[in-house]
Amino acid sequence: MKPPVFETFGCRLNAYETEAMKELGAAAGLENAVVVNTCAVTAEAVRQSRQRIRKLRREHPDAQIIVTGCAAQTEPETYAAMPEVDRVIGNLEKMQGDTWQQVAQGPDFIGQTEKVQVNDIMSATETAGHLIDGFGTRARAYVQVQNGCDHRCTFCIIPYGRGNSRSVPAGVVVEQIQRLVDSGYNEVVLTGVDMTSWGADLPAQPRLGDLVQRILRLVPDLPRLRISSIDSIEADEALIDAIAGEPRLMPHLHLSLQAGDDMILKRMKRRHLRDDAIRFCEDMRAARPDIVYGADIIAGFPTETEAMFENSLKLVEDCGLTWLHVFPYSARQGTPAARMPQVAKPQIKTRAAALRALGDTRVRDHLARQVGRRLPVLMENDHMGRTPDFSEVRFAAPQTSGAIVQATITGADASGLSA
Repeated sequence: MKPPVFETFGCRLNAYETEAMKELGAAAGLENAVVVNTCAVTAEAVRQSRQRIRKLRREHPDAQIIVTGCAAQTEPETYAAMPEVDRVIGNLEKMQGDTWQQVAQGPDFIGQTEKVQVNDIMSATETAGHLIDGFGTRARAYVQVQNGCDHRCTFCIIPYGRGNSRSVPAGVVVEQIQRLVDSGYNEVVLTGVDMTSWGADLPAQPRLGDLVQRILRLVPDLPRLRISSIDSIEADEALIDAIAGEPRLMPHLHLSLQAGDDMILKRMKRRHLRDDAIRFCEDMRAARPDIVYGADIIAGFPTETEAMFENSLKLVEDCGLTWLHVFPYSARQGTPAARMPQVAKPQIKTRAAALRALGDTRVRDHLARQVGRRLPVLMENDHMGRTPDFSEVRFAAPQTSGAIVQATITGADASGLSA
């Protein structure tokens, strides 16, 4: 029989959960199946997943096609109506071994049960962080510490795909990371949907900074710890202290900023204003001069004028952002923003292009400043690695995959560094 095929759209957490599903599927004896783990963050992500499903059906005419993930959770009827799809599974169900035991019994069994198996995600009270010990390259592993989100930004459908915020207990996280280090991993990345909400649902309500400091204290042989993304307004004092004073915590923060105009931020129902973001970036750079920022920014949010968009462009300079993740605004049915006056699609496209062009310039300038420096590089394969600020470094001579090597940066171009 044919081994199962897994396809992942969207975030690192989705990729983490795909790895967990692979293990659950293997334990159930899953064969001749295609599992598509979808993303719901934009309408374009949904469109791409549907397009890919149609192609996968042509490529695998005899296989079961199972669709799961955030888009399957938020709009299961969309995928259930596709003739290419055999089964739709929710975000809760995809992490349960019983689900895959059923799926592994094949199409005949599926014909005797409901095509859609999607329950109320808001009933979720636990994460699935215990299922696997991380994934990634031989050098870097990703560890889920949190899932879901308690906030309701007006543009975002993700809470309805992920449920409310749930935290993996600190002891479980530390044990998992120690196992990864014992297995030879030199870097661990903490992942979640709303990382800075970690701990709010645990006894004594610890904060993300407490978790980070506990990891660094209790796993002293972990060379590098990285945080995937934070909401800067919710950064606690212990986290700020760790970023400022712990060299093993990488000087690379990806910030959930979304916009640079106060009125747009209020209409997004964000919890920070423009000056809050600028102040955070300035304070952290003063405490950790080598810090490099990435950020999510939405172009063309409803009611955004040219002047409001200019404030987002200016924010890139005012915060000193380098790595931009630009989202052209995409209305998601069921969100408040979808009912607001919309910006014309050509304007959204133009504004997104302007943000990306500025981002490209910021990256080129940052990379050019690295030439001549000697930096520790974590090798992801024999010829490519990453600096502490996540810049890609290419080597002409082969290196040891998984090792941290000291390298002199000899050149830079639009795609990365050479050493």
